[in-house]
Amino acid sequence: MLWSFLELFKPAPHLSEIQDLEKQRTEYKYWRVRILYSAFIGYVFFYFSRKSFVFAMPGIIEEYHFDKSELGSVGSAFAFAYGVSKFTSGVLSDQSNPRYFMSIGLFITGLLNIFIGFSASFTLIASFWILNGWFQGFGWPPCARYLTHWYSHSERGTYWSLLMISQNIGAFLIHWIVGICLQCFDWRMGMYIPGLLCLICSFFLMNRLRDTPQSLGLPPIEKFRNDYKETDRTVSEEGELNTKSLLYNVLSNQSIWLLALAYFFVYIVRTGFGDWVTLLLIEVKGYSRLGASGVLSFFEVGGVVGMLLAGFISDRIFKGKRGPVNLLFSIILFLAVGAFWYMSTKMVWVDCFIIFSVGVAVFGPQMLVGVAAAEYVHKKAAATATGVIGLVGYIGTASAGYPIGKVIDLCGWEGFFWSMLACSFVLVLLLVPLAYPKKKLKLQPFLASNQPLGYNTGEE
Repeated sequence: MLWSFLELFKPAPHLSEIQDLEKQRTEYKYWRVRILYSAFIGYVFFYFSRKSFVFAMPGIIEEYHFDKSELGSVGSAFAFAYGVSKFTSGVLSDQSNPRYFMSIGLFITGLLNIFIGFSASFTLIASFWILNGWFQGFGWPPCARYLTHWYSHSERGTYWSLLMISQNIGAFLIHWIVGICLQCFDWRMGMYIPGLLCLICSFFLMNRLRDTPQSLGLPPIEKFRNDYKETDRTVSEEGELNTKSLLYNVLSNQSIWLLALAYFFVYIVRTGFGDWVTLLLIEVKGYSRLGASGVLSFFEVGGVVGMLLAGFISDRIFKGKRGPVNLLFSIILFLAVGAFWYMSTKMVWVDCFIIFSVGVAVFGPQMLVGVAAAEYVHKKAAATATGVIGLVGYIGTASAGYPIGKVIDLCGWEGFFWSMLACSFVLVLLLVPLAYPKKKLKLQPFLASNQPLGYNTGEE
C-alpha cells in the first residue's frame, strides 16, 4: 500500500512524440494555459494555509494568553522549517511528478490548519504550525519545474512573474477570509475555513496538473519554440537526474551562490518593510493604525507591479537577460529606501508613492533572482536551484525579525533605516558581476543520470 502511494511521486514516463505539427501547436496551447492557471490557483491556496495563523494570532492570544515572544518563536521556527523544506523539496521535486508533489503538499497543509483549530495547548499549536512550515515547502519547487519545462527562455520571465503574483493575491484574500471569521465566529474558524479550502483545492490540482510536455507526447519546449539557451543545446534531454547530480550541478555553480546571497538581502529588506514599517508610521509619523495599514497596503500593490514589470522588461527589452534588470531594480530600491527616510514628515500621498516604489523595487528582484537561478542550471535542476536560494532567502527573513528588532531597540528607527540602506547597497554590489559578467560559461559534460550536469563560471 505504501509502495503504491510512493509510486505516485515518480516522474511520468515520456510518451512517443506527436509528429503532427498542428496537433503539437493545439496541445501546447491548451496545456500551457491549463498548467499556468492551475499552478496559480494552487499557490494562492498555499498562501491561505501559510498566512492564516498570522491573522488568527490575536484571537489565540486573547483565548490562551500566550506571550507574544512565545508566538514569535513559533513564527521563527516556521520560517526555518519552511526554508529548509524549500531546499530539500527542490531536490525531491526535480526527481518527482509535480502534479502529485504539489497537490499532496497542499492537502497536508490544509489538514494541519484544521488540526491547529482543534488544538488547546501551546505545544500542539506550535508543533502543527512548524509541521505546516515544512509542507509549505512543497508549493513553489513544482511551480519552478513547470515554468522551466513548459515555458522557454525568452518568455519565461513574463510567465514567472504572472505565477508569482499569486502570493500577493493569496496574502490579500486570506486577510479578509480570516478577518470575517474572527468578526463572525472565532479564531478556530479562521483556521478551519482556509484548511478546508486547501483540501478542496488539492483535488483540483490533482485533476488539472500534469508533468512535463514529454509525458504528454509533446517535444521539449525549447525544440517546439526553437528557443534554446546554451545548456539546452549541449546537454542531453533524456533521463532524470539523481540527487548527487542535482546537487553537484547547483552547488558547484558560483553564480548560484551570488544569487543566493542576493536573495538573503532581498528578503531582509522585504520582510523588514513588511513587518516593521506599520509600527514606524504610527510611532514616527503619527499615523493611526488604520492609516498605517492603508499606506503599507501600497507595498503589496507595488509588489504586483514590480514582478510583472521585471518579467516584461527582462523578456522584451533585455531579450531574456536577467542580470541587468536585477541590478536596475536594486539601485531603485536603494534610492527609494533613502527617500523614505529623508521624507521624515507625514505626507500621505508621498509616503504611499515611496512605499509603492519600495514594493516595486524589492519584489522585482525577488521574482527575477529566482528566474535567473533556474536559468543558471539545466532545467532538470531548476527546482533544486530555486530551493537553494529559497533556503538562504528565508534565513534573511529570520534575520529581519529579532536582529532588526534589536537594532531598533538599541539605535531607534534611524538604525532600522541604516540597516535597510546597507542591505540594499550590498545587494547592488552582489548583482553587478551578474549583470555584466567578465567570464564566460564553462560547460561540463552530462550523461543521463549518472554524471554531473551543469556549468560554472570560469575562464575558457
